[in-house]
Order: sequence, then C-alpha cells, then structure tokens
Amino acid sequence: MVKKNILDEFYSLVQVDDYDGHYAEDIKDSAYFGMPLEKIVAAEKRMRSPREKGIAYFSMEYGLATSCYNKFSSQLPLNSANQLPENAVFSNFRVADYFFVLHSDNILDLPIYSGGLGVLAGDTVKTMADYNLPAVAIGVLWNSGYFRQKFWFKYGQAPEKMRWDPYTYPGLIPLKNRIKISLKQEDVHLRLWKYYVYSYKHDAVVPLILLDSNIEPNSSSARNLTDQLYRSDNVLLKLLQRVILGFGGISALNEMGYNINTYHLNEGHAVFAFVAKARGLANDEVEQLKGKFVYTCHTPVEAGHDRFYMDDLNKVLKKEDTDIIERFGKERSGLANLTLLSMNISSAINAVSHNHQKVMHIQFPKYKEQIQYVTNGVHPYTWMSQKFKDLFEQFPLAFPDFKSNPMILTKAAGLKTDSDFRLRLWQAHQSNKADLCKFLDKWRLDKDIFTICWARRVAAYKRPSLILHDIGKLVRIAEEIGPLQIILAGKAHPNDNLGFTYINEMLDKVDRLNEDYSKLKIIVLENYDISLGKLLTSSVDVWLNNPLPPFEASGTSGMKAILNGVLQMSTVDGWVAEATDRPIGAFFGYKNSEGSVGNEYDLHMNEDSEELYSTLSGLVRLYYKTNQDGKADASSAWIDMMIECICAAAQFNTYRMLDQYKSLIWKIA
Repeated sequence: MVKKNILDEFYSLVQVDDYDGHYAEDIKDSAYFGMPLEKIVAAEKRMRSPREKGIAYFSMEYGLATSCYNKFSSQLPLNSANQLPENAVFSNFRVADYFFVLHSDNILDLPIYSGGLGVLAGDTVKTMADYNLPAVAIGVLWNSGYFRQKFWFKYGQAPEKMRWDPYTYPGLIPLKNRIKISLKQEDVHLRLWKYYVYSYKHDAVVPLILLDSNIEPNSSSARNLTDQLYRSDNVLLKLLQRVILGFGGISALNEMGYNINTYHLNEGHAVFAFVAKARGLANDEVEQLKGKFVYTCHTPVEAGHDRFYMDDLNKVLKKEDTDIIERFGKERSGLANLTLLSMNISSAINAVSHNHQKVMHIQFPKYKEQIQYVTNGVHPYTWMSQKFKDLFEQFPLAFPDFKSNPMILTKAAGLKTDSDFRLRLWQAHQSNKADLCKFLDKWRLDKDIFTICWARRVAAYKRPSLILHDIGKLVRIAEEIGPLQIILAGKAHPNDNLGFTYINEMLDKVDRLNEDYSKLKIIVLENYDISLGKLLTSSVDVWLNNPLPPFEASGTSGMKAILNGVLQMSTVDGWVAEATDRPIGAFFGYKNSEGSVGNEYDLHMNEDSEELYSTLSGLVRLYYKTNQDGKADASSAWIDMMIECICAAAQFNTYRMLDQYKSLIWKIA
C-alpha cells in the first residue's frame, strides 16, 4: 500500500475552501503557514479516534496573542485591514497628543475576544496544546470583532466598528463544511472556520473551530448574528449569539466526526450545547449526559449572569428546547437563568479563585457542596518577556527547563543572596522599561522614574479612577518623594453607561492637570489589547489592581506582571487573596465582611483612595532608595519583592490550573 504524503492526508481530513487558490501558497509540502503540518494531521486523526476521550472547550471569546505567540507566516503581504491601527494618546502633555499617534507594523491579534475571559480561554487552549491533550476549542468568528475605542477630547470614549479580513489572516482557514441549526421561525446556516493553536514547542496542536453566520442563504438578520461580540442592545440578538455557540458548536463537532467525552462550558454563554445534546433523550439518558458536562463560572457580578424571559426564548426556540431550559434553568422569578441552567446540568462546577468560591457559596447556597474552585492562571510562555526568558536561561541550575515546568520558578528564592542574579534581574527589568519608554518616546517617559499602571476592562467595581480620586495628593507625592509616571488603559462595554462615565471622568481630570510634567506624567492609552497588555505587564514598576472586594472573581493581569518581576499594589480580591502571605508588593483597601457579598455600587472611593495614596507613598520611597539616578542598590528590599513575584508565578499559571482541571473537573489525571 502506498503511504499518503502528509499534504494529501491533511486535505483528506480538513476540507479547505480554497476558492481562489491562495491558501495553497501557505499550505504546501510539510508546512502550514510556516508550522509543521504533520502535527495538525496527528491532532485531526486523534480527535476522530474512538479510543480517545476528547475534551470540547466552549467559549464565546478567545484571546490567543497571535501577534506575539506562534505567529504564522504567509506568502501574502499583510493585509492593511489586519494590521494594528494607529492609536491616540490622552495625557497631560497635550502638545504630544495633538501631533503624534502610536504606530505599529505588527498584525492585530485575532479579533475574536473582548478582554480577560477571552485571554484566559486562549491561555487555556495553548496549555492544552502544551500538554498534548485530545482537545478541541469551539468559538465564533466575529466578523467585526469587539469594537474600536476612540477618545473624543472632553467627551470620553467613542466606540467605533472595527473591520478586519478573515480571508487573509495568516493561519485562519474557511472550510467547505456547512452546518444548519433549526430555530422556531427559520434555519440558520453556519460556515465553519479553523485556526490551529500550537504548543510552544510546535509538537502538538489543538484545533479551534469558529462559527460564522455571515453566509447565504441566511437572512440579513441571521447574517448579522456573528458580526460583533457581546451585542446587548437587542435581547433576541444577544440570545441567538448564545444559541449559535451552543447549538452550532455541537453540530460542528458532529460534522467534524470528533469523539468527545467532556464538554467544558467556559461561562454560561455556551450552555445551549447541553440543550442540543439532550434533545429527544429519555430522562435517564439526560441524567447520564450531565456526567459529560462541566461548567466554569467567571463572575460574581449580577450583570454577568444571563437571564432571559421565557417569552423571548419561545419566540426563537422550538418547544422541545424550551422545555429543557424550563426544566433545568427556570428561576423563581420565571426567568431563564443561564447560570442556574449551567449548574443544574453539570457534573462539576468551579469558581475561578478561592475567594470567588466563597462568594458563589453565598450566592448559590443550594450548590455549596458542588462548587469547587480552580484559580485562574496565565500561559507563561506567552506572557514572560524575552528578556526574562534570557535571564532564567543564564541560571540553568536554578531553572532547568522552566519553559515546560514553570513551577520551578520557586527556585528563584534560592537566588536571593546571589548578587549577580539580583543585578541581572534589575537590568532585565530596566531593559523592558526602556522598551516602554521607546514606545512612548514622544511623551518623554524616563526609565528611572517610578512607573505604575492600571490597565483592564473599565467597569464600576474595578474602580478605574481610584488613583485619580484626589489629584492633589498625587502632586504632593511627586513633589515631596519623587516624580511619578502613571499609565491607564481600558475599554468600557459600549452599553455600559457607568463605565463610559468613568472614562469621561478620567480624561477630564487629566486634561485639567497643570502641574509640572517632569514631576507627574499621566498617560491614557486607547484600545487596550493583548499586544499592549504584554508590553505594559512586563515593563512598569508596579501593577495597580484595585477592584472592590469581593467582585473580582480572579483577574489575571497581575499574574502576567509577576512573571516579569513587576510588583503588585492591590486590594485583596480574586487571585490576590491567595498571595497575601507573599511579599510581592503592597496590599490595601476595603475588605468585605466574611459571609457577606456587599453592594457592588458602594465603591468606598474616599477611604480606599486615602489608603491607596499612603501605600503608594511607601512604594515610591522604596523605589527611589533602590534606583538613585539610574544607579541601582542591588541589596534593596525592592529586588527581594521582585524575586518573590517570580516565585509566586510558579503557582499562578495555566500549568498548575490545568493540573487541577485534569484531576478535579475533567477527572482524567
């Protein structure tokens, strides 16, 4: 028998819709957009094998860091639609804001994410590949991504629709495969796309299937369903986006012929997958099906729990589907609650930090015995800067194979007395900081000035304006202790009026700042995204995290920072509550009473801003004792804390997280 060559095997398994032949330029010989093709073939065969117990991971969004992690190459020039756009800066150095923008020639990250939930999903799938698990990810091809943020002077954030070109995005391929989901009034046809997530060694692959309704013969309204992520201005559109992920995801798995044993719902958005699988089953079969579903809840915030009127469900879904939803997801109010539905149909439920588990126990006492916790993590190879990888490679006895075993970073503690390591650690950090200063060179940042950053989604409970609450106190710190550089970034959901108000307030306060720019620089960046997040989390001196406890389920931006020796200044919430026994920075602020969730709109701004400024003063003093006009004191307690940050990163990563998912949730360890 003649053995098939690898390219023929690939095309027999993956039905690429190469309508004009341009994909053949990048999928040829033994390469897939510059990556090894044989690993895709192996993964596709494995997922179809009856011997494997595959995992299907459903998420509404994926942030894969495609601009910096395992970048695919292409014979085609980069389409300008897929290039990072220019971004404005809003600062108290207005002349630079007027004349300059931030420009990059890099590709934009695959725009199928909005923020932390998507980045967590992306880091999870990358780690699945690193672990060579039999897994597939299911998501949606958002034709217009999330949105572009524009600053309007004096008017805050102005959302703009973004455009990109999936047909020329390297590594992303359309398939000939089409599926159909049947609704009450119409059928919705979906095109399938694939993107392959490689391990950091390029020796394993996880396929990512993306669902796209923007095809004929769909109606114009149906074609719009996969246009923009998290549309909430139309309740039926919001509902149908979740139906597409759930119903469409199950149909896609069937179309691919994948053998799935575990269905992991990353948030309740995908719970209609269970409805699709349960359709037509007898009661005992439904109970058996529950054993295959697991659910991760990511939010204690009320708005994060999707609820729909049964009347709305009845408008779009058939009775056999709404009967299942009513049976497992109807709350006392009469609304269908997707969180309740997800918990009732899952064999395992987890919160995303120990603190979050406590909150869920209060919110859902009936499920207390079932709700476990697996604290989130970050993918080390993605988020560790190259300069820190180089640093650890210079100390192979302490950090052998740290790339595949990040838990070994605890060994940094043994180098606390090594003056050479301490000095090189500081130099690596200063080199990262120099990159930030170069990126913002028109705004005259200085690598020897204390730099603190707050960057994440803008929402009320995250208190984005806390550091600006009393500008006068910041001015006094800058004048009496040492100059400050403050960087702020983040998007508010277009329909989050309160978040929109915070951005307005922040820009207005910066605009009214007339102090000496050499002493106090405040810079607000547009369009916080993965590439910007990677730069900021590796290059500032202190990462600021000040959510109102206990409303931050986990948070992961600080985990990215500690991988790069960046100190934490944080309230005690989310993952940070598990790190307060470690000297990784400074903690401050309000703490909710044990056994009480409290009020997410009682923000404690006055008292917590006072504590913030007091804590900030202490860190600024220590910084300028450590860095005296560019000359570092390698014996400083600041560098002790940097080392402790690296040690803590051994725990707060996706390798530890997946180990726990394997044993506690998926039961495959």
